[in-house]
Amino acid sequence: MSRLFLIALMVLLALAGGGLWIYLVSFESTGPFHDNLVPELIGICIEGFLLVGLLTLIQRSREASRKHELWLSLRGSFRGLLSNLDVAFLEPDADPTSSSDLETNPKVIDYLLTQLEHKHPDLDCLVALKREAADTVSLTRDLVAVAAQLSASHMNWWIAIVDAIRRLSEARDREQAEIALHEMLVNIRELDRLEY
Repeated sequence: MSRLFLIALMVLLALAGGGLWIYLVSFESTGPFHDNLVPELIGICIEGFLLVGLLTLIQRSREASRKHELWLSLRGSFRGLLSNLDVAFLEPDADPTSSSDLETNPKVIDYLLTQLEHKHPDLDCLVALKREAADTVSLTRDLVAVAAQLSASHMNWWIAIVDAIRRLSEARDREQAEIALHEMLVNIRELDRLEY
């Protein structure tokens, strides 16, 4: 809504400035309105167009880029866990999912959730996931402040992800590990659904 308002304001200022410029050039009358006020109004329209419109759009673009980088840093922090889980479900002769897909593609999370519901990772994979979770939990806990910079909702889902990773690192049997993995993936999916 506010973006649409800014674009409408920019169009209005451009049309007003253009109209005043045409008036200044087309009519050769003299007087204080034509000689002093019209050029001043044209200057105000140009300044308004530049300051209000373009600079605000540039600022929003930079802010969106910064938030995207924050989101990427969050998603990248548990790439090792997702990679280990992807390898656990890897078919023979298949290639593992690329790192960039693990970090940015929400469909990977849906795929892993589906696989987890239909298959059970073997014990070696669960041990590797548990080790990776133990290594990752402190990093993800430190990133709560980064998630909070995106929004309160991002922070809440991030805390839920950290808790699932902690429970995975402390799991004592297959059932606890699989429940923690499932909750972690569901929470990641919810985090991905949030706008930033």
